[in-house]
Amino acid sequence: MPRASIKDIAAQTGVSFQTVSKVLKGGGNVSTQTRASILETAQQLGYIPNTLARSLVMQRSSTIGVIVDEATEYVVQFLMGVEQEGRRRDQGIMISYIDQQTNDYESPLRLLMERRIDGLVLAAPQQLEHNTQVSNLLHDQLPIVSIHAVPNLDKFLVGSQQIQAGWLATEHLLQLGHRRIGVIAGPMSRFVTQERLLGYQQALAAADISYIPELVEEGDWKVMGGYAATLRLLERTPDITAIFAHNDIMAIGVLRALQEKGLRIPEDCAVVGCDDIPMAAHTFPSLTTIHLPFYGWGKRAMSLLLEVIDNQQREAEQILLPMRLIQRASSGRHQKSQK
Repeated sequence: MPRASIKDIAAQTGVSFQTVSKVLKGGGNVSTQTRASILETAQQLGYIPNTLARSLVMQRSSTIGVIVDEATEYVVQFLMGVEQEGRRRDQGIMISYIDQQTNDYESPLRLLMERRIDGLVLAAPQQLEHNTQVSNLLHDQLPIVSIHAVPNLDKFLVGSQQIQAGWLATEHLLQLGHRRIGVIAGPMSRFVTQERLLGYQQALAAADISYIPELVEEGDWKVMGGYAATLRLLERTPDITAIFAHNDIMAIGVLRALQEKGLRIPEDCAVVGCDDIPMAAHTFPSLTTIHLPFYGWGKRAMSLLLEVIDNQQREAEQILLPMRLIQRASSGRHQKSQK
């Protein structure tokens, strides 16, 4: 069955298709009765606006491309923010993933560009934050907003101050009396790892505590990576009383490793994660963590991108949304000396 068109509505209501078009867009200088008749007829006929036709007229697709690396908890929350803000602003989104095995970033980027997207949101730091070729591929063809640094494409950024995440987690543990605080870090090549580690170091320095590299063990963002890194850390420094994991997923592995070693949480070793994924409230014990506003990143990234599309001479802008500590059962006062 062919879709109802503006001309079908015009024929049934007895008004011009130009008038119908204006009314359906929220305008039109018509009587209340005529407006009601047009809207009721459109509903009865199941009229759906032709975005493609409108795009041809406006020379804009009303579609935003999003590049992501994988469907992690934080990416899903981020995408929800992008999509809902886009829907509110009458924009569609097209998502393209970078293959984790091949790290092929060209194919998803070209796919989006061929679909004539109006702008691009980048959320694939693992593949792009050190990539100097992406800017050459794009050739300044599109307005771009990113949630991470990309060489020559960092004019518009939305995110949070990752140094603050390391500071908040460490300061919380220091306030609970912990002095030997271990870290299960993300991959050291990642900027977010370096910044969260710097926040940890700065919080220690503010408390007049020396930074000890042996208290830091590299992980891989995964549960089993956090588990294995914790076992290595405990073998090297069994006297730690707290652990800061650079993300909640690794923190789940930390909890398992500590429990297997017969250590009570938080009495023998407190644990703080980072990100505040939904699962963090349901671990055992529930995970103290740093809440990052991933959904807010998505909403603000979409909003900023649409502003840039409308004004491509806009000056560079970096938007940092606040984060906060969420205290749950996995962190408590240092009690080893009281046993």
